[in-house]
Amino acid sequence: MSHVAEARIRRFQLVLIKPSHYDDNGYVIRWWRAMIPSNSLAALYGIAADCADRSVIGPDVAIDITVIDETNTRVDIPALLAQFRRNDDFGMVALVGVQSNQYPRALDIARPFRNASLPVAMGGFHVSGCLAMLDGSAVGLEACRELGIAMFAGEAEGRLEILLRDAASGGLQPLYNFMDDLPCIERAPVPFLPKRYIKRTLGLSASFDAGRGCPYQCSFCTIINVQGRKSRFRSADDVEKLVRLNWAHGIHKFFITDDNFARNKAWESIFDRLIDLKEKEGIPLGLMIQVDTLCHKIDNFVEKAKRAGVTRVFIGLENVNPDNLAAAKKGQNKITEYRTMLLAWKAQGIITLAGYILGFPSDTPETIRRDIAIIQDELPLDIVEFFCLTPLPGSEDHQKLWKDGVKMESDLNIYDVEHVCTAHARMSKLEWESIYSEAWSLYYTPKHMKTLLRRAIATGVPVGSLVKLLVAFATMVRFERVHPLQSGILRLKHPSERRPELPRENALIFWPRFYWETLAKHISLAATIVQLASTAFLISQNPASRKYLDHALMAVGADDEETLALFTQTTGGTEAVHHMRKIARLTHPNQAV
Repeated sequence: MSHVAEARIRRFQLVLIKPSHYDDNGYVIRWWRAMIPSNSLAALYGIAADCADRSVIGPDVAIDITVIDETNTRVDIPALLAQFRRNDDFGMVALVGVQSNQYPRALDIARPFRNASLPVAMGGFHVSGCLAMLDGSAVGLEACRELGIAMFAGEAEGRLEILLRDAASGGLQPLYNFMDDLPCIERAPVPFLPKRYIKRTLGLSASFDAGRGCPYQCSFCTIINVQGRKSRFRSADDVEKLVRLNWAHGIHKFFITDDNFARNKAWESIFDRLIDLKEKEGIPLGLMIQVDTLCHKIDNFVEKAKRAGVTRVFIGLENVNPDNLAAAKKGQNKITEYRTMLLAWKAQGIITLAGYILGFPSDTPETIRRDIAIIQDELPLDIVEFFCLTPLPGSEDHQKLWKDGVKMESDLNIYDVEHVCTAHARMSKLEWESIYSEAWSLYYTPKHMKTLLRRAIATGVPVGSLVKLLVAFATMVRFERVHPLQSGILRLKHPSERRPELPRENALIFWPRFYWETLAKHISLAATIVQLASTAFLISQNPASRKYLDHALMAVGADDEETLALFTQTTGGTEAVHHMRKIARLTHPNQAV
């Protein structure tokens, strides 16, 4: 290309920002290294890079893509405005994957760009969920219209180029709604982020969605109302492409973000391809997946997961009380299958993580304490992640409360599943908040963490990886007052990143306090690390540890229903056992039950 031709090229600045949200003191939650990579950013970057390669705006326009994940990178607004000015304000800011708790922060990021008359678009679960389940004006969407932010509902495959052309021509529309036209993602551009962005997350891990949609109807879930209940999936060729793309940069660990990979209709072909890449080509894959509690009933699923490189599995356990599960339309969760399922993963030496929701209708502080003790004693779970039942905009729970006029918290920033957002029939707000905080200390006691390490040695679970997880999950709520999934290494703050409605603190007060708090927290954190690491070492050096056995690790027995508190003490447990036996008699009349 000649110098004259190069001079005619205009450079469209596409700035992709994944917002964080504010902590209880009003500061942006940001880390030197964040825990979880953003799949929304990876998906949008892959689509945007494809748009750039195809010159979708025009042959004389190049697209420069800037990626900012605010959980690990400061949004330097003056520098970004200067970047736009150097390019004649030709470009667009895209706020990516905005969840409800990130919506206030997203608006605060957008304001200075809109004040500079720059095009801004916003997509993600908040916009999509509100438009899917409400009337389009609820839950703060009017703020987008007032600021002139274009709202994007749906998925960006095949649609991002429309926004780019409109922004380039100065004709960005107020709303792009594709909720009724979810795209096929097979052979679509694959999620990808350059290594310089991946390096800002723990463990050098990338992420991708192998599929979207879930067949279940959980009332607290937003995914089924945004991504649909029909399984849409990438092909094994697509997955191989993105693995090779990342492996070329030395990245071989992935979080597969499917809400329920076990219901991805292409799970087996994808696992088979990953097994080939791992066993035949030597790519040292390390995967984390999310599944339901019935995945072990799928032939070869757990075994192939192990061979494909799965080292961690997140299970949507949610609760051990059948009455609570029924109230949440979580009927697919059978407590009678929990131990069988968890032992299947243990047999493969895979770390198990489970989400556990506090605040279902039958919950009280007393029942929650009881249930945590049952989980510790009888379920072979490694990591339990506690959440408050939250009426997330886009869920059936929120829709029902909103239509019925039930009072909910107005500040979307706290819709982060760790704050109480509405009333409970059997607990006061203070009781609910207190038992949420207490739950972490109840489960992650020194005694139980020692038990978890013993179980890990006995079942072949990688102890070093488990220690890292235990450190994070045992300390983050206590030290940082944030959920471990929002955590990272070395909390970063800046006075300018406080919510605009709160007063800016004097730098002479802010910085000394920040440095002192950081030092104090990391001294305590170091002590926890030393304690857990030394405990793990001592257990591993004891030959008897490999023969360790407790109630949780025992094989499922015929008398479990009569002896385990999981069935005899939980709310609805006895009835669940009777129902299971009734079904067994009807389906296998000649077998003893």
